[in-house]
Amino acid sequence: MNPDQIATFMKQFPPEAEILQMSPEDLGMHLLKAMCRPHGPTNRFNFVQMIPSGHISLQFMEAWAWLAREGFIAIAPNDMNGQNYFVTRAGEELARTEDLEAWRKAHLFPDHFDAALARYVKPLFSRGDYDTAVFRAFKEVETRVRKKAGLKSEYGRGLMLKAFGETGPLMPDDTEGRKAARELFAGAISFCKNTASHHEINFEDPREVIDMISFANQLLRIVDRL
Repeated sequence: MNPDQIATFMKQFPPEAEILQMSPEDLGMHLLKAMCRPHGPTNRFNFVQMIPSGHISLQFMEAWAWLAREGFIAIAPNDMNGQNYFVTRAGEELARTEDLEAWRKAHLFPDHFDAALARYVKPLFSRGDYDTAVFRAFKEVETRVRKKAGLKSEYGRGLMLKAFGETGPLMPDDTEGRKAARELFAGAISFCKNTASHHEINFEDPREVIDMISFANQLLRIVDRL
């Protein structure tokens, strides 16, 4: 590629000085959108020939690696050399919505969380509905305890006090453990579920929300082991 051809190709990306300051994710979004265009640069070897050498090429390779690692691009079938890629369905969706922030939020949500949290809470978290996400996580704890204890009409703190009470159905042979569990679960529901439902907490940091949901996840693990 001669300098004029490289300059023409680079017009679809931000200025070089800006690229050098970009994170792999941000530059990856520009690269992904370029790949989705007709005759987009999906051959890695050919792409390297079309960009300037030096630090900027390293930035682009980091962006390319990020796209591949996150499953937004994949090696094309029957490509023995591993140079031809295609944009996956997940990549097409991200390029269409251009919502990198939503991806970042969803990426914070651990894969090992309880299946119910992944199904019901993750979508709320991804769209930034943090209060509802926390409420729904602890509602799942409440539901799981009610089912495990065989109780039907109790809710919230009262449910925990009864399920783990002195005559409650959970942990009847472990007096100290039952007392500790009663305090733990009753306090968690009172502070986390009820507070969130009363809108007394205005979550702004998604990492704090993940901490709260992690607590709910641990409580679900405890219930499942009972």
